[in-house]
Amino acid sequence: MDETEVLIAGAGPTGLVLALWLVRQGVKVRIVDRSAGPGTSSRAMAVQARTLELYRQLDLVDEIVEGGLRNPAINMWVKGERRARLSFRDAGRELTPYPFALIYPQDRHERVLVRRLIDAGVTVERNTELLGFEQDATGVTARLRGPAGESVCRAAWLAGCDGAHSVVRHQLGTGFEGGTYQHTFYVADVEVSGPAANGEIHVSLEDGDFAALFAYDLQGNARLIGAVRDAEVREGHTLAFDDVRQRAITSLGIKIRQVNWFSTYRVHHRVTGHYRVGRALLLGDAAHVHSPAGGQGMNTGIGDAINVAWKLAHVLRGQAPESLIDTYETERKAFARKLVETTDRAFSFVVAEGGFADFVRTHIAPLFASAAYGIEPVRAFMFRVLSQLGIHYPDSTLSAGSAGHVHGGDRLPWTGYGGGPDNHAPLAAIAWQVHVYGEVAPALQTWCAGRGIALYRYDWCDACQAAGLARDAVYLVRPDTYVALVDRAGERDTLEAYFTERGIHPV
Repeated sequence: MDETEVLIAGAGPTGLVLALWLVRQGVKVRIVDRSAGPGTSSRAMAVQARTLELYRQLDLVDEIVEGGLRNPAINMWVKGERRARLSFRDAGRELTPYPFALIYPQDRHERVLVRRLIDAGVTVERNTELLGFEQDATGVTARLRGPAGESVCRAAWLAGCDGAHSVVRHQLGTGFEGGTYQHTFYVADVEVSGPAANGEIHVSLEDGDFAALFAYDLQGNARLIGAVRDAEVREGHTLAFDDVRQRAITSLGIKIRQVNWFSTYRVHHRVTGHYRVGRALLLGDAAHVHSPAGGQGMNTGIGDAINVAWKLAHVLRGQAPESLIDTYETERKAFARKLVETTDRAFSFVVAEGGFADFVRTHIAPLFASAAYGIEPVRAFMFRVLSQLGIHYPDSTLSAGSAGHVHGGDRLPWTGYGGGPDNHAPLAAIAWQVHVYGEVAPALQTWCAGRGIALYRYDWCDACQAAGLARDAVYLVRPDTYVALVDRAGERDTLEAYFTERGIHPV
């Protein structure tokens, strides 16, 4: 019987990122996937700013950004005219080092993650299927079928990153509540020319139709999504690109030179009942699926992986009780439910039919979006939502305190805009750390040194104030770069009590 600490079922971005973050923390992993190799189509395209920030932890971000296309704006078109242009740079430049949506096809993305994992000494076991598993108080015994036949693997934890049809979820019986939209949609990788082939995102809203174009280079290669004509969706008919609705595509003024890949799908919106049952966990599409509105799916799965990776490492190393893993569901399920609701409303609006819906979509929405985006707080809010910078965990048992505009559970704000210090640079260490913006009490320095926790002090500046931080307050930062505790008084006893109450030994 083979043994490992964490067995990962599924080698998409979620499973690969989980493996990378675990290996970086010294955890032994096996990762299996029933496919013969990484994906060969673009699939998920957008890598959001929050994901890029987290990729700094493994020195991944530069390679990913250089390989993709920095998309600076979303354009809204109606009846052949561009009615609004929403700039990411204007909205996000003060919030993150990555004020753009990076368009990076999933097949290229996966190849980078696979190569980094090989460099770390782990190879994805291809053509290997998880058949089932049994678990007890100390771990999971999984049955696998690979090229050499069936085998058994014993693991302390099983991570189900095996997609919407998850074997792990089905065996756990955690359900998958939600529904399916009645429309059939298409996705195509195309080569285009025309005014919209300029490296930006373009959304075309028409009476009874919509289309979205995502460029992934400046040579006219792009992802196109939209709806299939209902009349063409019938039993026995194989859908092709000629069956898609054309009005919204025509309104973009693009000429499609070639269709390199075409597929159709039904959109689901579902969330599983539990993310954890015993020693088995669900991540990514195995736990939640939703409409592709906003490019959130893959990024949410990656966020799941990074959230639970440090918690698994702590438990496996005896640095925290097993109950720490329960915070994974508390934190990520709340966000998934909110995301499904938000994307459901956005998608329902885009595909709604009827005269009134058409009027709102083609006349009111572009005017409202343009006007609202001109208001700085609204612009920043919209960017936070789209980029996932706004994800926070206020109800987690790991979150406590507040100072300035920052609460326990928030992402640590970035202070690097306008000449301020890049306070995200130390976050590359997957470790607990303390940040102070202003003066540090000697007793706190002594406590951090004795605990082996890195202490970073920054001079108070305008950028710190603009980021919502409080002068001289203490910010205890989790290994996944979220603020765990905010203490305005900066007392070492408050930090000591935080760890004692939760049974966590940070080093």
